[in-house]
Amino acid sequence: MILEIILAFVKAFAVGGLICAFAQLIINFTDLTAGKILVLFMLGGIVLTALGVYQPLVEFAGAGATVPISGFGYLLANGAMRGAQEGLFQALTGALAAASAGVSAAVVFSFIMALIFKSHTKYN
Repeated sequence: MILEIILAFVKAFAVGGLICAFAQLIINFTDLTAGKILVLFMLGGIVLTALGVYQPLVEFAGAGATVPISGFGYLLANGAMRGAQEGLFQALTGALAAASAGVSAAVVFSFIMALIFKSHTKYN
């Protein structure tokens, strides 16, 4: 039991670490901005999901594959593919339905933090 849990942590850390290391290599050796890299990884998650490659990675690594931004692309693509089985409109709304809980939580917690903390500009 404990060994299975440790193995799950190791797999998640290894896969998530490889995804982050790949992103760091892109940062170090290209002139791409952070926003472009973010979009690249999200679209990569969508493409890998469409090709059937990302699902086995999620089953193997769990949170190591779903927590990085490529996992958000996986979530959107998965929702769209499930919705497409019901019709064209559901294909468009399926992605939003799949990601709605995470996006809603981000908005709510961001609002709460904005009420608690005073924002200011960063001085150089």
